[in-house]
Amino acid sequence: MIGWVITTWLRVKHGYPLESSWGKAIYPRTSSEELERIKLLSQENAQLRAEIGSIKDRLGNVERIVTDSGYGLTSQIEALRQLPRN
Repeated sequence: MIGWVITTWLRVKHGYPLESSWGKAIYPRTSSEELERIKLLSQENAQLRAEIGSIKDRLGNVERIVTDSGYGLTSQIEALRQLPRN
């Protein structure tokens, strides 16, 4: 009996969930508000991941355009056009 009391006290002190005799968690209980918040955060996380994916795709396209040899040639031609004429 004393061992059970000490074990329970240690679990509470260190934040471990308490269990019933069937092994089901008694504490901490999750409320419907917490479950709704978790659901909303999961949806927001999925949206942000999708947005990051699209940004990565766009960045890849920009990198491809900049590193393309035609882009370098175009910038060289534009630089020659801006030189003063003698």
